[in-house]
Amino acid sequence: MPNSEFSGILLMDKPQGFTSHDVVAKLRGILRMRRIGHGGTLDPLATGVLPVFIGGATKAADFAAAQDKEYIAGFTLGFATDTQDTTGQTTEQSALRVRHGEAEAALARFLGEQEQVPPMYSAVKVNGQKLYDLARKGREVERPARPVTVHELELLSFDEDGQTGTLRCVVSKGTYVRTLIHDFGVSLGTFACMHSLRRTRSGTFPIESCVDFAAVERAAAENAVAGLLLPTDRLFESYPVTELTDEGAQRASRGAVVFPRMAAGMPETENALCRVYHSGRFLMLGQVRTLDMGGLGLFVYKRF
Repeated sequence: MPNSEFSGILLMDKPQGFTSHDVVAKLRGILRMRRIGHGGTLDPLATGVLPVFIGGATKAADFAAAQDKEYIAGFTLGFATDTQDTTGQTTEQSALRVRHGEAEAALARFLGEQEQVPPMYSAVKVNGQKLYDLARKGREVERPARPVTVHELELLSFDEDGQTGTLRCVVSKGTYVRTLIHDFGVSLGTFACMHSLRRTRSGTFPIESCVDFAAVERAAAENAVAGLLLPTDRLFESYPVTELTDEGAQRASRGAVVFPRMAAGMPETENALCRVYHSGRFLMLGQVRTLDMGGLGLFVYKRF
């Protein structure tokens, strides 16, 4: 298969020290193609699941970034840094000792919907400027808190002697785990700093399904890269399936509304999204909308 025809999702196990952009850049070199993007930024310190989108699948990258993620994070109590992880400079210290039960109780308070202030060392923009650019110039600015959700939070271990521990969390888009750990330390009356982070799941994609650069290089040498790629519609498995008739597929190809009689399995809820197929081939995401004449119709939401 010529490289220009590659299209699909490549699940990478991002190595430590690489930015998400670094991973994309290296894959462009291995695969000799430009049309590659990632779905969900990971800091250089972090490792784990990084969905990479190739060819036509790049249009789906934003959907992956919006999905929930699972992480295993290591933390140390007693000090804080300007980056909220161990790559930064120490800014504060505390000699307070915390017991296991106290840590577990404090962690439980961070479950659910909440407001989180993003760290200065982040790609969040304030007044058109990325915060990490300002931070590198020694500037700190007011950052508006953003709504995030911590769906699951579990203390996996805590060493009272070393004041170190690990936690597992499932969080919504935009949640900074290092900020969660920083705030956790403050709630204990001390400080906390993240020393490791591994993303173990992105959406429905688990770490066990990921490959490393060596596997991609081997596949490229054997002209077997296509075998590593997941089809784009794997990203949308939670959405219902709608199968179009020939007439429905022709209308969809022109961007025209598809009527229910042409769309078997079309949801009956306004604004619902669905995976749309014709003769077993994935065409697009469709959205159900109310028609001016009344009733519901299926519209093109995103093609891939």
